Amino acid sequence: MYSILMVASILQGYFMGLRIESLAGRKQAKYWMITSILISLVILGFFKYYDFFIQSVHEAAHLSLPMLSIALPMGISFYTFHIISYVIDVHRGDIKAEKSLINFMAYSTLFPQLVAGPIVRYADIAEQLHNRKHSLEQIYCGSRRFLVGLSKKVLLANSFGLLVAHFRASEDKSILFFWIYAAAYTLQIYYDFSGYSDMAIGLGQIFGFRFLENFQYPYIAKSITEFWRRWHISLSSWFRDYVYIPMGGNRVSKQRQIFNLLVVWMLTGLWHGAAWNFILWGLYFAVLLILEKFCLFKSKLWIPSVLSLVYVLVLVMISFVLFNAENLNQAMEDIRGMFGLTGIKAVTQETLYYFRSYSILLSIGVISATPVAGKLYRRVIKGKVGSSVAVVIEPAVLVCLLLVITGYLVDGSFNPFLYFRF
Repeated sequence: MYSILMVASILQGYFMGLRIESLAGRKQAKYWMITSILISLVILGFFKYYDFFIQSVHEAAHLSLPMLSIALPMGISFYTFHIISYVIDVHRGDIKAEKSLINFMAYSTLFPQLVAGPIVRYADIAEQLHNRKHSLEQIYCGSRRFLVGLSKKVLLANSFGLLVAHFRASEDKSILFFWIYAAAYTLQIYYDFSGYSDMAIGLGQIFGFRFLENFQYPYIAKSITEFWRRWHISLSSWFRDYVYIPMGGNRVSKQRQIFNLLVVWMLTGLWHGAAWNFILWGLYFAVLLILEKFCLFKSKLWIPSVLSLVYVLVLVMISFVLFNAENLNQAMEDIRGMFGLTGIKAVTQETLYYFRSYSILLSIGVISATPVAGKLYRRVIKGKVGSSVAVVIEPAVLVCLLLVITGYLVDGSFNPFLYFRF
């Protein structure tokens, strides 16, 4: 059934795109674009948000309405956004409508990035859909990128996920344990999602596609504004170009800009999941971005880089605690625990045990989230000797890495992909 739904969504985007192009310059083109967007949003809203809406009405008005309780169609958030951006770009005249149905279906459902992104725009791969180049070098580079992503996911994200699970199961939590949990989940979601993005980019490269980068070391950002230029770049730029700027962007009054930012970030939170904690997560970032835009940046107050990093990391960790909570009560309890407002001890023996057990992993996770390792590697291979050695050593290291990852996958069963649910 979900395959039929996907095909129907793609067909309407394909034929609407052709229709919009044939009516270019006329009012009817805009009506067809709006119709296509509404069809896509109605399908997405029905499957992803219907139960959330009904439950919210039920809690607010005490009405007993039937719930659907159906599984979310795989990749619906991503292919819906692909189709919406496509028809808008055709209407704007930024791209030509795709004449080949096969190519349009390939664009909408490219399997490397269908289930967890990044969100690819038609304009970025239109040429590659028609003329792709394949080479052994591309296959090798794509395989290397895929292995890097897989190692991020299996070796780092899954290990941090186990620490998060230990925290949730603990009956002896402390303030320090709450912060360790916040740090572990912040690292888990980064390595989970950036790892998947690396795998998608690597697989795409193997098949001759070049997808844009989705992460640029977000945890070295010195402001929340910069953080969102580095985190899930394809999503934040999508909302900027297809929602924020059409609403007026920065060309409107201050009050209207604030309203626009609140709407855009509420939608960003809602895109991540049909729950109030995701909406509050989006609004949390809206408030921070508004404060930076209209207060912090305007004051031109010089802040040391270390303090800027701490400022961003603390606020981001709090945001992901809210993001990961099962409900608002758990989110508030976790945040209160981080600041010692629940009457718990600062540290316990159990906390020290987990801190010692995971200290090396946490250190590796923190260092690997910076450009240090990449810069060091590039400096080594820049020299003649280093590049010659890398030609021999690198494939051997990649094979060893694959064997280690395989061992982890065979031995363990804890492999949740956090972004698959979105």
